[in-house]
Amino acid sequence: MKVDYYEMLGVTKTCDDKMLKTAFRKLAMQFHPDKNPGDAAAEAKFKELGEAYEVLKDPQKRAAYDRYGHAAFQNGGPGGGGGGFRGDFGSSMADVFDDIFGEMMGQRRGRGGAGAGGNGRERGSDLRYNMEIGLEEAYAGKTAEIGVPTTIQCDECTGTGAKPGSSPKACPTCGGVGRVRAAQGFFSIERTCPTCQGRGQIIADPCGKCGGDGRLPEERQLSVNIPAGIEDGTRIRLAGEGEAGLRGGPAGDLYIFLSVRSHDLFQREGADLYCTVPVSMTAAALGGSFEVTTLDGAKTRVKVPEGTQSGTQFRVRGKGMTVLRSSQTGDLFIQVQIETPQNLNKRQRELLEEFEKTSSSDNSPQSTGFFARMKDFFEGLSD
Repeated sequence: MKVDYYEMLGVTKTCDDKMLKTAFRKLAMQFHPDKNPGDAAAEAKFKELGEAYEVLKDPQKRAAYDRYGHAAFQNGGPGGGGGGFRGDFGSSMADVFDDIFGEMMGQRRGRGGAGAGGNGRERGSDLRYNMEIGLEEAYAGKTAEIGVPTTIQCDECTGTGAKPGSSPKACPTCGGVGRVRAAQGFFSIERTCPTCQGRGQIIADPCGKCGGDGRLPEERQLSVNIPAGIEDGTRIRLAGEGEAGLRGGPAGDLYIFLSVRSHDLFQREGADLYCTVPVSMTAAALGGSFEVTTLDGAKTRVKVPEGTQSGTQFRVRGKGMTVLRSSQTGDLFIQVQIETPQNLNKRQRELLEEFEKTSSSDNSPQSTGFFARMKDFFEGLSD
C-alpha cells in the first residue's frame, strides 16, 4: 500500500506551494543518492519523494489526487490519462534541483576558484606549532624565538604564479567560473573544472622561480610572546603567519599549542600550587620550621607547630601561579610528610625505646582512639 503523499512529505493538505517546496527540498537533500552512496533504500525513498512532489506541485494533479488518491494516476485514471510520470518529471522540478545541488556543491566553493571570485587565488593553509615550556616560564611568561617551516609569497612574480610581464588568463573550459555542469537524467551535476581545478584561471607562462604556485618554501623565524600565567593546552593564534596563499591569496594563520612540563616539586591546580615537604619526626613533635623556595625565586619560611601530624597542610598566600592577564596570584599549599627515622645507632634506639616505655595515650591520641573504636566495633558484633 502506497504511503499518502502529504504524509510522505510531512505537510498538510492545506500547505501552500512554498511550504511544499521547502519540505521536499529538505527530504531530497537527506535521501539524495550522492549523500547515500550504495544505499538502495535511500535511493528508492528519493524517487518516491520526487513522485509525491511532482503530483502535489501541479494544481491539476493535486486536485485529482485530493479527490481520487493514488487511483487518479493508475490504469488510465482521471488524473493522468494513464501515463503516470514521464518526461516532464525533470523539467517540472528543475528549480528545486538547482537549489539542492547548489547547496550540496556550495561547500566546495569557499576557498578556491569560484569561491574567490574566479581569480585563482586560494587562502594559505593554517599551520600548527607545538611548544613545550617549563612551569617557571608559565609563571613568569617569556618571549620565545621559533623557526616555522612554511611558504612565503614569491618575490619574482609577487604571488601571481605568472612569469613577470605576463598574467593569468580566464580558463577556456569554465569561462573563469571554476565549475562546470553536466546533465545526468532529470538533473544536472556541478563539478570542479578539470582544466583549472576550480581556480577559474590558467597560467600559460608560469613563473620560473615558483613554478606557477606564487609561493616558495621557507623557514620563518618568529618571536612569540608567552604571557605570564598561561595554562597547559592553551592555543595562541598568530593571524597571517601561516602558509602564503596560492597565487596571491591571503595567508593562513599559525596556531601555537602550548604544553607545560611537569615540575619536580610543584603541582599546579588552576592558580594554586601544591607541594609535599618531608619533616623529621623530632621537628614535628617538638615544633620547628623549614624554608622553601617558591617559583619566583624567593625564600619563604614555614613554621611547624609542636605536635604536627603527617598530612597537615599549610597555606602560603600569594606564592602560587600568576593569574593570566591579571596582577593577582594564587596560593601555595604545603603538605608535610612526617619522616620516620632510619639507620638508628644503639644510643638512638635506646632513647626511642625509653620514650616508648614512658609514653601514654596522650602522646598518641589518634592511634589510641582508632584502636579503641575498632575494639568497640567488633565487641558490638559479638553481642
